[in-house]
Amino acid sequence: MTDTRPIRFHHRGSVQTVAGAPTTRSLLEWLREDQRCTGSKEGCNEGDCGACTVIVAELATEQDRKTPGATLIGSGDSTLRLRNLNACLTFLPTLDGKALITVEDLPRACGLPAGQLHPAQQAMVDCHGSQCGFCTPGFVMTMATVHERQAATDQPASRATLSDDLAGNLCRCTGYRPILDAAMRLGDATAARIDAAPIAAALQALAHDAPLHYAAQNPAVIADGIARTDHFHAPRTVAELAALRLANPQARLLAGATDIGLWVNKLFRDLGELHFIGEVAELKRLAVIDGALHIGAAVSLEDAWSALATATPELTEVWKRFASPPVRHAGTLGGNIANGSPIGDGAPVLMALDAQLVLRLGDVTRTVALKDFYLGYMVNALAPGEFIQELRVPLPDAHTLVRVWKVSKRYDSDISALCGAFALKLDANSVIGHVRLAWGGLAATVKRAVGAEVALLGQPWNEATLQAAQVALAQEFQPLDDLRASAAYRRTVAANLLRRLWLETRLDAPLDATHTRVWNTANPTESEAA
Repeated sequence: MTDTRPIRFHHRGSVQTVAGAPTTRSLLEWLREDQRCTGSKEGCNEGDCGACTVIVAELATEQDRKTPGATLIGSGDSTLRLRNLNACLTFLPTLDGKALITVEDLPRACGLPAGQLHPAQQAMVDCHGSQCGFCTPGFVMTMATVHERQAATDQPASRATLSDDLAGNLCRCTGYRPILDAAMRLGDATAARIDAAPIAAALQALAHDAPLHYAAQNPAVIADGIARTDHFHAPRTVAELAALRLANPQARLLAGATDIGLWVNKLFRDLGELHFIGEVAELKRLAVIDGALHIGAAVSLEDAWSALATATPELTEVWKRFASPPVRHAGTLGGNIANGSPIGDGAPVLMALDAQLVLRLGDVTRTVALKDFYLGYMVNALAPGEFIQELRVPLPDAHTLVRVWKVSKRYDSDISALCGAFALKLDANSVIGHVRLAWGGLAATVKRAVGAEVALLGQPWNEATLQAAQVALAQEFQPLDDLRASAAYRRTVAANLLRRLWLETRLDAPLDATHTRVWNTANPTESEAA
């Protein structure tokens, strides 16, 4: 076993060294309770409100430089990638080797004199964007990230884009109009910006540290009067991760903690030994190879969805509605798939695109179709010690019609009541030559509607065929019945989504997508969509 060492990261102009904190201590707890940096607020403690938003910076990789929409600052070897994250869902050891910027640090990070505000802070003052002020630090941190992105690219964002950027921040008193007004003032490249050079120099020095193996006592688990020692491993190669998994297959695999963090914050669960995949370079690769998008298991949700939507623009809406930017910056698509929630939005999309998973156990890999991965409610095909190494998503050709619709009570940052993802091909005579219908929320797992697919395949795409598919779909599933939606509601909506698919993809007078979206009807132009 490798030697242990403390957690080391850059914060407030110097390298912080942390030892003794539990392996699952959240960054928010450390800031507020240990450092008395109380600007970051605790609201929901589950990643929904954004009151605890911070900025985390890392040395930019070649992959980061190629990622559309990535927030990059600096130049050359001193280029940093910035991400706004929820401090409440960030386990402290995952900060190792990175830089942390909080609301207290913004003026200092920009080299501003004492008493002068960051442009995002000043814009909130000028536009009266704060009332009670509890949510304001989180908004400021998100807006600071937006400011850096816009200033670096010299591309002012539309009001609708800024609304998407702020989807992870909740305000209950001021309302979003003045906050969006403040965001619209940002982006001037001549305004104060974060100085990347000193942060990059500190991170380059930290990069020489050995891979993190951190150990700390767990005061909640005591045997014979002695607190148990928990271990946190952050290997840097997939071979090291595979060896760790073989040595202790019962250890918890950790990616972005956007789900596991809730187990600790809300359920007070004991996680034991943790194997963190966020430092494994091979698992962060994202590339198109032989017509398929290869997504490493540690690629963030934001980067994975961005790549999917770039290749298939029909996925843009579900990308923007998948959680919030801070959650997407932390979580991974591999983790979302491994989680196996029956109402997860990632699995229906990937299943409709016929995705495959590359699973690894030691030095051996095998490929499993996603449709065969889920064996039951929260049960999958992973063997003990095995993990998802990569997702492979065949990119649809120009003749494949792809549609995805998410139904939820809120438009932004909400869990689906139902998600339907569809891919089909029609020949010149409007006969269905290929079809996949994948559903979240209709069963104990995300699942393809095989019976409805059979009713469609080889048939003319007309209303009679649609009705036959609707009948087959109703017979195939016993939908979930819970607080988000009744079984009857889900059954009705599923049938209606099939009809919507027909209306939008029929060869005879298909409806334009803008005619079937409430968002477009309520907001006829994107610039007014806030």
